[in-house]
Amino acid sequence: MHERVKTENEIKSLSAEIESLKNPQNLSSTPRLDELREENAKLKYRLNILKKSMQEERTLCSKSMLNINQRLQEVFGEAIRASCPELDNPPLAVTPNQQAKFGDYQCNSAMAMAQMLKAKGVKVNPREIAEKIIQNLPDNELIQKTEIAGPGFINIHLKRTFVSQLLSNLLVNGVVPPPLASRKKVVVDFSSPNIAKEMHVGHLRSTIIGESMCRLFEFLGYDVLRLNHVGDWGTQFGMLIAHLQDQFPDYLTVSPPIGDLQAFYKESKKRFDSEEDFKKRAYQCVVRLQSKEPDFIKAWKLICDVSRNEFQKVYDCLDVSIIERGESFYQDLMTEVVKKFEEKGFVQLDEGRKLVFVPGQSIPLTVVKSDGGYTYDTSDLAALHHRLFEEKADIIIYVTDSGQGTHFQVVFAAAQMIGWYDPQVTRVEHAGFGVVLGEDKKKFKTRSGDTVRLMDLLEEGLKRSMDKLQEKERDKVLTPDELIKAQRSVAFGCIKYADLSHNRINDYVFSFDKMLDDRGNTAAYLLYAFTRIRSIARLANIDEATLKKAAETTEVLLDHEKEWKLGKCILRFPEILQKILDDLLLHTLCDYLYELATTFTEFYDSCYCVEKDRQTGEVVKVNMWRMLLCDATATVMAKGFDILGINPVQRM
Repeated sequence: MHERVKTENEIKSLSAEIESLKNPQNLSSTPRLDELREENAKLKYRLNILKKSMQEERTLCSKSMLNINQRLQEVFGEAIRASCPELDNPPLAVTPNQQAKFGDYQCNSAMAMAQMLKAKGVKVNPREIAEKIIQNLPDNELIQKTEIAGPGFINIHLKRTFVSQLLSNLLVNGVVPPPLASRKKVVVDFSSPNIAKEMHVGHLRSTIIGESMCRLFEFLGYDVLRLNHVGDWGTQFGMLIAHLQDQFPDYLTVSPPIGDLQAFYKESKKRFDSEEDFKKRAYQCVVRLQSKEPDFIKAWKLICDVSRNEFQKVYDCLDVSIIERGESFYQDLMTEVVKKFEEKGFVQLDEGRKLVFVPGQSIPLTVVKSDGGYTYDTSDLAALHHRLFEEKADIIIYVTDSGQGTHFQVVFAAAQMIGWYDPQVTRVEHAGFGVVLGEDKKKFKTRSGDTVRLMDLLEEGLKRSMDKLQEKERDKVLTPDELIKAQRSVAFGCIKYADLSHNRINDYVFSFDKMLDDRGNTAAYLLYAFTRIRSIARLANIDEATLKKAAETTEVLLDHEKEWKLGKCILRFPEILQKILDDLLLHTLCDYLYELATTFTEFYDSCYCVEKDRQTGEVVKVNMWRMLLCDATATVMAKGFDILGINPVQRM
């Protein structure tokens, strides 16, 4: 530590000396000028060496994984700014190279910079700009060499020793994310079923995608609040309470045995539509509930509890944790929110309704209906206000179907108009998703045309996964307890992965056959691959303690092309997570895990990890650095599974 402070102080004093040498007033005679120039060159050289050693120390002493792409962007960003100081915001494009023979990464900024200079009336060949960028590259710890290709691409080759050192860090410290500049508060609004209605296949996507986003933010060190904005208020409760009073008159003292809330809801709706008397009483019940009369609040709570228990069964299967904060929570706040918009003069009256028009938006928000009641618009504005001002969220994400995109666009625009948040400072985003389709490419429904109950779907998944395991004769190898664990891991893992591996913006076809197929980009394939990688050390009789010691003492060699390819693939994990953080598209992680598994297979087929005697089958030699590559692959895969909410088992 003392050494680092000393180095930092030396950098400061050298920088100051260089600055003073740049000042012409300090220069007197010509011989003195030459002397000073020479001195200046020496100081610059010394300064670069010090900076490089500091950077190396920072990178290699850090316990967290380095985002190689981000580090390359820092290095190339500096070179690009030095090459063309006349350009404001020059483009910075560094990406992994698609073809290994051309290098590991590629910087494609030169062509775009040439276009920008052309627009300023300066004609420069992109290759010349690329040359200039390379000349201006600061000394760094990770680049072995660079080459210019084609019209001006810069191919980047990484140092093998650097990559090897990063892999050793990963093996010793585990998967530690890069540190955050500050711990931001994130609110994710997801799942959000309606009370008194069954969770159906439409809620599946929001629940799975939202849970995975929360896990990603949590892993990266954010403070995450998971909110379930359930539909637990509104006119439907009038008919439910009226029906409850008729069916179970003693509901206040004896807990009513409502087994099937869906049927109960349908019965009350039928009466509401056909019995005028019942309809009147239902409306009175709504008024009395909204006035918070104790008996009506109790009836409402009873109905909510029955629903809550049903929802929890789904959340337990999918390993989802979420805090319920339904529409009822925001009731009192809605009145205040309407007042705030009225005080600012944003409310217009229209046939008894109160509307808010937002410039640039195609539809207005209805904040009060003509009967004086509130709407989804009002409750969503109230919820947003609470999340911004009470929860003090820096990032708010709504995970609902894409059909609600316009609604949220207007709500967010209204909140900006009234000055609740600045989108440059606070990130408020709707992460929309497409619908679930059946194998006929139509909306996923049962044979009778009803929406598919989520619990039925999950139970079907369990049945199918057991069939698959028995077909592979795993029931003969695994204990009954291991078999049940494998069944749940495969069933729920496959349902989640099938959803997350598709771009959420698109509709996706739900097919048990496809998701349980152990070939291709499926959870079944990845779970089997992971179990196989984990078993390599076990079959070679290498325990965890031996691997841990080897991680600290054995250099990870990357001489074989497949070792090099796998090593680089493992270390791309932080850049993948950063990309998802930017665009909230989780299929990128699924694609990466599949690429990692297939890259591992290539490595395992070409490089012996364990060499055995052909006659006796005894282990003759263990190539420990390759065992470490197996371990690093499994470590990253396990963290990827964890973010996706997939629970791999020891044996499968």
